[in-house]
Amino acid sequence: MADGGHMHPAEFAPGPATTRALRDALGCFATGVTLITIDSADGPMGFAANSFASVSLDPALVLWSPARASRRFPHYLAARHYAIHVLPIDAQDLLARFARDGAGFDGLDVTRNAEGVPVLDRAVARFDCRQHAVHEGGDHMIIIGEVMRASHRGGDALMFHQGQYGGFSPLG
Repeated sequence: MADGGHMHPAEFAPGPATTRALRDALGCFATGVTLITIDSADGPMGFAANSFASVSLDPALVLWSPARASRRFPHYLAARHYAIHVLPIDAQDLLARFARDGAGFDGLDVTRNAEGVPVLDRAVARFDCRQHAVHEGGDHMIIIGEVMRASHRGGDALMFHQGQYGGFSPLG
């Protein structure tokens, strides 16, 4: 131990033998949780993603990164329009619905935006986007969207940190 009782972390080189260590290190960065929705030839689809970030205010651009390994990846890559929903803290049920073999939109009333993309009312914020650019990103693709419309109702957003879902507690 050094520096007031803090341990120095062990360094490692990312690679096949250290995949778990890299995931654990990346998990130290808390993120919000989004649900990306599209319309496709196979019907409406939803995809949970914590790889969401603001890119630019002028023009209004955001990004997210779907995994190539996902069965739904081709649909998301081909989608010209999509909606990004920032999920509220009480939306764990939506994550289960849109997990790999979840019910998805089955049994949900589907509202669609002007571009025909399915949208959910429960988001604390929503960004209706048009695909602006796509970039290679290793085992993911980086999709940049131009925000055509945005809305927010406020409230506590669902967070993901060190492999767990939860909320944000302000200091002091």
